[in-house]
Amino acid sequence: MKITILALEGMFDTGLTTVLDALATANTLAQWTGIATPGFDVTLMGVRPQVRTALGLQVPVREVADAPAPDWVIVPALADIVPERLLPTLARDDVVDAQSVLRRWRDEGARLAAACTGTFILAESGLLAGCEATTTWWLTPVFRQRYPDVRLDANRLVVPSGVMVTAGAALSHLDLALWLIRNNSPELAALVAKYLVFDTRLSQSGYVISDQLAHSDPLVERFDRWVREHLDSTLALDAIAEALGTSKRTLSRRLDSVLGKTPLEYIQDLRIERAMHLLKTSKHSVDQIAEQVGYADGVTLRTLLRRRLGKGIRELRPRE
Repeated sequence: MKITILALEGMFDTGLTTVLDALATANTLAQWTGIATPGFDVTLMGVRPQVRTALGLQVPVREVADAPAPDWVIVPALADIVPERLLPTLARDDVVDAQSVLRRWRDEGARLAAACTGTFILAESGLLAGCEATTTWWLTPVFRQRYPDVRLDANRLVVPSGVMVTAGAALSHLDLALWLIRNNSPELAALVAKYLVFDTRLSQSGYVISDQLAHSDPLVERFDRWVREHLDSTLALDAIAEALGTSKRTLSRRLDSVLGKTPLEYIQDLRIERAMHLLKTSKHSVDQIAEQVGYADGVTLRTLLRRRLGKGIRELRPRE
């Protein structure tokens, strides 16, 4: 399998090296153990002759020029992690040129993958239009507003959609690399994960800082603050809207626009977030924690955590 990593100036160092190390480890383990796999032929390419990472390391790239399309192209993250820096970077000459290269390779049959802020480059090129995708969790409001034609599901770590696959925040570069390996050999992907001491993660939900997302809109921020103050109560949307001086329709529309969630979905996120905090920092029973986050009993909370995070209470609580 021919894989091109499209290296851009100011890449997140760990994103690049994680993908390289995972694929190199897969090649080594396949040869060592005799697992049947076509292997991964990885090439670093750039739209400029010299590329440096965010930490100043020079990347030995081959220039794209008229290079034919590989089987897969991977776009690692840019290190600009705040909108004020990321959005101007997307208009940088080399990044615009990279988008043209991605469109050409896609027309020639390449499949495309990106992680973290690299997903913005795919979206900016127009290639994610109409596709499902994920991105780094704290940039979801910006992504959703900038690319309304992309069906964003930021809870998921890896989202395949047709010939595209996207992954979430920075260290999900490894989830992305393992996904590519798994599509060739599930056995090899499992072995690589063991050698890299990597646990399967199903969602970004457990990492999200909800109030950081809410700060992107004044009404959503007030909704977030009010719900947090009443989280142990039965919450009715009519009462919340009245307390905030707005209508249910306006509130629902603003949350969908900013976060892609209904008010009830966001309330559930906040309850999970607080329950996780209490599980890790207190010795309260599950029933006691359920009561503090507005659920009638511990069974409901256990079921919800298992469904959303893929883990049970024993796995979520720190070991003494």
